Parts: sequence; structure tokens; C-alpha cells
Amino acid sequence: MGALPLGQKTEYVSEYDPGLLFPIARVDKWQEMGIESERLPFHGEDIWNAYELSWLNKKGKPVVATAEFRLPCDSPNIIESKSFKLYLNSLNQMRYQDEYEVQGILEKDLSRAAGAPVTVIIRGVDAMESLVVLTPDYCIDELDVEVSEYHPNASLLVCESEGVVEERLVSHLLKSNCPVTNQPDWGSLFIDYRGDKISHEGLLKYVASFREHTDFHEQCVERIFIDIMTQCRPESLVVYARYVRRGGLDINPYRSSDNIVLGNDRLIRQ
Repeated sequence: MGALPLGQKTEYVSEYDPGLLFPIARVDKWQEMGIESERLPFHGEDIWNAYELSWLNKKGKPVVATAEFRLPCDSPNIIESKSFKLYLNSLNQMRYQDEYEVQGILEKDLSRAAGAPVTVIIRGVDAMESLVVLTPDYCIDELDVEVSEYHPNASLLVCESEGVVEERLVSHLLKSNCPVTNQPDWGSLFIDYRGDKISHEGLLKYVASFREHTDFHEQCVERIFIDIMTQCRPESLVVYARYVRRGGLDINPYRSSDNIVLGNDRLIRQ
């Protein structure tokens, strides 16, 4: 088994080690997309959820919990997800007084890695039922379109009529690839906008065009936001992706033309 690609082992550290966190600068991808870091064209956050958070209480009894992390979109760095997972695992055999002590440690370490304040909420596992999302307003996935492009093509985004409309659209067909592992990242994409009516067929083709694209979750959402703003010029726009969890973590970035705070309602695939 050791000779097989799937048999390669990853060392899981059982002693607290904040040095496991691996930050990645946002600025390189911003420059690639023509975004000036001093004047970001969006607001937003990266919402992470951890479903495998655990530590020991002072008597050595295991505690399990879930956690929500919010990184501001203007933080200098994102945090690579596998390093995030390994860091959380390093708490597994550590003894802490209570969840507030753990929360303080997480906020300190993650804020240092991100380069900006990160907020942390720890919840007991019995709170997970409150994180189930309602049915989306309108899913475009049943449209009968022909798809032939699997790398992002902004020209697929067109407006089919003038005049102000307000719509909240969703597609569950978002898929891209991780730049580190090349594993697939699956997600649901929410588009909430006000402006000229965006072609639903063109939008669906555009979402599908990310299928062979390689980028981090956060960068995919920012590319989608920029492309819609450039091609369709809505008066207001929110792009929110809810990605399927991998390694006990899911990542849910949103970018908005307005400075708003979105909730953290979980989808069935999460």
C-alpha cells in the first residue's frame, strides 16, 4: 500500500503548533485580475466552518465542537486549507479550561496568519440544526443549455433586457480545482443583483466554464464578481459561494458591492 499514490501518509501533529498555518498572499491574484489592493472593488468575508474541532478538558475528557471563522476579504492573506486542518488537529490532545480559552487561541493564531482580525464562534454539535439553509429563490440548473467551454469565459455573461430587475439566482454546478492538491472543489453559487436582467442561460454556461479552472475558493468568487460587474454592470451585486466540505472544513466566500454581513446557513451538501 505504501507504494500507491493514495498510500502516502501525512503527519498529524498532536501537540499545539500554530506554525502549521500556511498563509498565501492575496495580492498576486488581485494583480492578475487587475484589482488594486488599495481600492478593492468589493466588500466581504471568507466564512470557514470546522466540523472536526476537538480538545481535552482539564480532566483529560475529550470535547467536540464545531467552529465558524470569518476572515475579512481585505486581509493580506488567505490560509491554505490543509494547513488549517493540520493546525486544528494539533489541538486534539491539548488540555484547555473551556471553549473560551480555545476561542482566544484560535483568534490570536488565525489573525496573525491572515494579517487581520479573524472572528471565531465555537458551537456545540447540538447547534448544527440551526445552520440548515432555506430553499433558494430560483435555481437555473434545469435550463437546457449546451456547454462547450470549461475554463472561465466572461463573454458568456450578457444582459438580455434593459430596465431594472432584482433577482436572486443559484446554481449548484460550480466546480473548480485546488491549486495545491488539484482535487475538485464543489460548490453552490448564489448571485443576488439589481440591474439589467442577466441572461440565465449565459450565466449557467459561465458557471459551468469554471469546471477545469484552477484557483482557490476565494479567488474564484472574486473572479466571478469582477466578471459580472464588468460585463453586466449591475447597480448592486452579491456573489456568495457555499463550497462542499473537504477535510472537515468548508469555505464560503462572499463578495458584495455594498458593505453587508451575510449569514452562515448551511446547504444539504455541506
